[in-house]
Amino acid sequence: QVQLVESGGGLVQAGGSLRLSCAASGRTFSSYAVGWFRQAPGKEREFVSAISWTTGSSTDYADSVKGRFTISRYNAKNTVYLQMNSLKPEDTAIYYCAAQRTSTLLTNEVAYDIWGQGTQVTVSS
Repeated sequence: QVQLVESGGGLVQAGGSLRLSCAASGRTFSSYAVGWFRQAPGKEREFVSAISWTTGSSTDYADSVKGRFTISRYNAKNTVYLQMNSLKPEDTAIYYCAAQRTSTLLTNEVAYDIWGQGTQVTVSS
């Protein structure tokens, strides 16, 4: 079974950047689709980005982060990254990574069985 640990969150000013990491342990990560989700206070968890495991990985992004966030994976390090640029106060949330052993690109949180504990991202105005 894969276990996930997120890191890289923190406090940043609007317009700044952060890179989140999702590190997997337990077994190889290369055959897992991975997604990033976020939950702001008082709101439901929402999709941010996803990446498939196939060579030349497919990716998808929520409209709210397109052009600002980039998801990537480094299978040799069992890690998926979320590079977040041009951050806005509305990006403030707890960010979670999730994994599912499948070749499909998954954007729906109910499709993921494995979740990390989350990392807080706070963007000040």
